[in-house]
Amino acid sequence: METDSRAAFVYLLRCRDESLYCGWTFDVEARLGAHRAGRGARYTRSRLPVEVAAVIEFADEASARREEARIKSLSRMDKLALVNALTGGR
Repeated sequence: METDSRAAFVYLLRCRDESLYCGWTFDVEARLGAHRAGRGARYTRSRLPVEVAAVIEFADEASARREEARIKSLSRMDKLALVNALTGGR
């Protein structure tokens, strides 16, 4: 499978129930709009509204997909620590 070489982003969303959702995209704003409109992942659809907790930019799709998989394997505590480290606690 060939991957796209443009910049890609891994994002974490904070859901209404305070859970975190991780995904990747080429366009964070468009993807966030899809999630907020209920056209995103099934997980977020039932936990609206969502807000961006953190965004990480990568050089390409392959790198973003690897990081998304790594983050999804983290515990909730580790995901919260990552968000805190990326946002400076905001």
